[in-house]
Amino acid sequence: MDKQKVVLAYSGGLDTSVAIQWLRERHDLDVVALAIDVGQLRQDLEMVREKALGIGAVESIVRDVKTEYVDDFVSKALQANALYENKYPLVSALSRPIIVKHLVEEAHRQGAHYIAHGCTGKGNDQVRFEVGIMALDPDLGVLAPVRDWGMTREESMEYAKERGIPVPTTSESPYSIDDNLWGRAIECGVLEDPWTEPPEDIYVMTSAARTAADESEYVEISFREGLPVALDGRIMGLEEIVTGLNDVAGSHGFGRIDMIENRLVGLKSREIYEVPGALALIEAHKALEDVCLERDLLHYKLGVEQKWAELVYNGLWFSPLKEALDGFIESTQQLVTGDVKLRFFKGSCVVVGRRSDYSLYDYELATYDEADTFDHAASKGFIDLWGLPTKVWAHQRKRAGHEGEV
Repeated sequence: MDKQKVVLAYSGGLDTSVAIQWLRERHDLDVVALAIDVGQLRQDLEMVREKALGIGAVESIVRDVKTEYVDDFVSKALQANALYENKYPLVSALSRPIIVKHLVEEAHRQGAHYIAHGCTGKGNDQVRFEVGIMALDPDLGVLAPVRDWGMTREESMEYAKERGIPVPTTSESPYSIDDNLWGRAIECGVLEDPWTEPPEDIYVMTSAARTAADESEYVEISFREGLPVALDGRIMGLEEIVTGLNDVAGSHGFGRIDMIENRLVGLKSREIYEVPGALALIEAHKALEDVCLERDLLHYKLGVEQKWAELVYNGLWFSPLKEALDGFIESTQQLVTGDVKLRFFKGSCVVVGRRSDYSLYDYELATYDEADTFDHAASKGFIDLWGLPTKVWAHQRKRAGHEGEV
């Protein structure tokens, strides 16, 4: 009788490598290892694929989903100006739903009964994986070896050595790193002390601001319906634009975030991010919305953006509320078309120009010179009507002997 299968979200690291053998021993399952390419830096995914087979996976698959990732996931985050706690552009949180999507699809192809992940019991990712899986197929079982096996990292390494599983050398970086096209997340090691300044060697996407070029660099980004379509006048796909801005912004030292983050599971963690392209694009997109969106819509969207980012951070990409907010955000982008000019210099990114055929900025209304067409005389009546409720209330308060403080 054939064994049941489990599809494992495989990264090639210690935990998921040990998980292949642990799932075979503990659950008597055939393991299909699935590695998802979302634009990780400096990772040989073919080597990752072969490593899983060498450990004992019955099948090892690497799937390149970078284009799908930027077109279907990054694009929505950009249109939503998604920043969790108004700081973090959802680097890891944004990649989890596409990984989940392909895990579920592979489980269906393989006829697998289970999906397994390598998340710990104190992070956000366990929630993102498991809630995402139950949203796409509530009948699939989910296994969490790292959360269940109870081994310390040292014990995991000993387990691996005993079974001939390749393990990291002692010179391995003490940091936990997760990255994709949208940015890079770094934690652990000395970073766990929030008083300690991050050492310069943790950064690979951004230069130190003090050593960046002494000359400013200008970049022009063209948008169509809320999405970038050209860089400095050259038509490009979104993936190429993100990659190009990562290089330009990063070379000028822009895009580093050092924050205390409130995790979904209830604890605070110190997180370091490198997100040069993501932050630059969000700044540019916001600037274009400022001239293209009507005031009440722009103000209301700010709250929607925060809720959208919170839902995605909390693993609810596939939830009905998030999908409904997608529809609202998409409708706001119909006229967000135009160009934004950015200036990069010594760790800064400043919007220095914006233009659109759909701009709601009217020079003749805004100017204070002789071209002014604003009806100043209309302001008196407007103020009287706008303040009328407050004036009536103030009269009644005074009549009751409760004048306000002066």
